[in-house]
Amino acid sequence: MAIYIALLRGINVGGKNIIKMANLRQAFESMGLCDVKTYIQSGNVLFKSNEEEEILSKKIENQIEDVFGFSVTVVLRMAQDLEMIIENCPFSKEAISEAEASSKVESLYVSLLTDAPSEEKVECLNAYRNENDDYIIKGREVFLLFHNSIRNSKLANNLHRLDVPYTVRNWKTINKLVLLARDMEK
Repeated sequence: MAIYIALLRGINVGGKNIIKMANLRQAFESMGLCDVKTYIQSGNVLFKSNEEEEILSKKIENQIEDVFGFSVTVVLRMAQDLEMIIENCPFSKEAISEAEASSKVESLYVSLLTDAPSEEKVECLNAYRNENDDYIIKGREVFLLFHNSIRNSKLANNLHRLDVPYTVRNWKTINKLVLLARDMEK
């Protein structure tokens, strides 16, 4: 069985789309998914399944809407996909250290897309790149480096211009999800 990570967009943020993790685990288990685990309240769910990614993501989105009464975007990655994200971070250690030195909060993030964006849409993001906000797109991931905060970033606030459903996680969360997935392999 493959180990998947479901990354839900926009749950438990600002008092909206509230889901308790125990209830979320139960919803996943009721779909026949195995070894379901959640990580923090922002909607990270690890599980095992033999189903294909596209079928699973729609199935999960439908289940969440049926059980919790609202729709959310679900971005799926297999455990090895997250490993590749970590191994292939396009920003140098020096660039990351420099950004972290000028920021009091997380600097490195990954926007995980359901599909790769078109070249035309990628060009739209260039207007939001500056000395404080940078990005590099690799396939279905947008690596984001902020010298200040993601909260005040015009780049982060305009990721929707890629016209592809997405969710964003910080680098620490991506690394923790990989460790949790490795534990599931044992």
